[in-house]
Amino acid sequence: MARLIGALFREQPRAFHMIFMLEIWERFGFYTGQGILVIYFVRVFGFSDENAYCTFGAFSALIYGMVALGGYLGDRVLGTKRTILLGLIVLALGYFWLALADKAHIFYALSAICVGNALFKANPSSLLAKCYSKGDKRLHGGFTLYYMAINLGALAALLIGPLMSSHYGYPAAFFVSFIGIMLGILNYYLQRHHIAHIPSPLDALPVGRWKMVMIFFGILGAIILSNQLLQQVYIAKKIVWVVSLLVTGIYFGCVFREEKARALRMVVAFILMLEAVAFFVLYQQMPTSLNLFAVNNVHAVLFGLPLNPQSFQALNPIWIICLSPLLAYFYGFLNKRGVSFQMPYKFALGMGCCGFSFIVIYFARFFHDDLGMVSSNWLVVSYLFQSLGELLVSALGVAMVAELVPHTISGFVMGMWFLTSSVAGFLGATVASFTALPTDVSPGLESLMIYTKVFAWIGIITLVLAFFLWVIAPQLCRLINSENAVES
Repeated sequence: MARLIGALFREQPRAFHMIFMLEIWERFGFYTGQGILVIYFVRVFGFSDENAYCTFGAFSALIYGMVALGGYLGDRVLGTKRTILLGLIVLALGYFWLALADKAHIFYALSAICVGNALFKANPSSLLAKCYSKGDKRLHGGFTLYYMAINLGALAALLIGPLMSSHYGYPAAFFVSFIGIMLGILNYYLQRHHIAHIPSPLDALPVGRWKMVMIFFGILGAIILSNQLLQQVYIAKKIVWVVSLLVTGIYFGCVFREEKARALRMVVAFILMLEAVAFFVLYQQMPTSLNLFAVNNVHAVLFGLPLNPQSFQALNPIWIICLSPLLAYFYGFLNKRGVSFQMPYKFALGMGCCGFSFIVIYFARFFHDDLGMVSSNWLVVSYLFQSLGELLVSALGVAMVAELVPHTISGFVMGMWFLTSSVAGFLGATVASFTALPTDVSPGLESLMIYTKVFAWIGIITLVLAFFLWVIAPQLCRLINSENAVES
């Protein structure tokens, strides 16, 4: 396995390795906080399950809802590289604030994290996409390995975060997030020469004083606005939908300006983004409904070792890390033999895996002990299928953007891709709320029945959607190939 991973990494451009490490540290900071946030709301703020889900949904929606703006800043205002660094600085300030904040100021800190993520998130992916020329066979394998970086950071975070919060308190865990971001900034400074050759004309231009003042007050205003929205979830939902429609309108404005074959490929990209919304609704269950299911109904033992039940979320990055090089190798194997396994089929198969992951947990209701507790093996198998689906959908989403849309708007469209997570933040919270335990129900057999019934319905609906996606996949593939046919 190590030899395989080493060979796959050596094939990638040198800039890939720098961006890979950058993503590891940023995701370490993010998941250290995210993995404990729902339980933090419940135990420290006294939220009900449903209120905790809704607040977390609003946080997730804002985290990703402004990413298109960060992509726009990278593409048209500051330059991709400068926007990455600015995002890391705001994130560091946000996590440091979170570690020190009391209840009265906690939403300001979370708002700073939302804004920092908006500045950062789209731009490393956009920068990486520019490392590959058109038709480069390393693209899908490279982005699959890049996705492994996200999960290396997440794995460490989801093990360390619950451990730190249990032994030293939540502020200590949030301070670890701050340390992770600072290491990301250090990595950027020490290895910035590896990305110097990547074309980003705006990074070479000086930034005027007034532009910097406007950006500063823009960031400050975004933090103040986000603070209000995190506490007014209903209004936040409305704004996310309005922003989604606005961004979609801008996107189709770009589509209509392209020649026909390229425009059709952009339409396919939009359809795949709609599929991604469904995936991220399922992904949203990991830190919400699946997390509380693990806390309330799963024996906190993994492979014979005791574990904080919140750390069962680490099964996701563990499987991602194990499966990523195998899947990257599989793509290379197919390419060498001229076998086409195009994006629409990957998305359809990925959704099928996600649906099956929830069906698996349903059967846990038949194998519980007297207290309604089940073996952690059910989560191990469920996360296996969920993670495989994630690699086929989410991991290739950024590659899909790089492959199907013009590079001139790649940062904006990368932000639009992450906007699917924002929409799914609220939809996922709504789905998770169906598992919220009534006030008269304590964890045990009754809670097990509630969780598994909802998970069964999630699985069934997702499998139906996956079947539909598989049926329309051939037509989507023909649209993707239309530009190549015109060029030939």
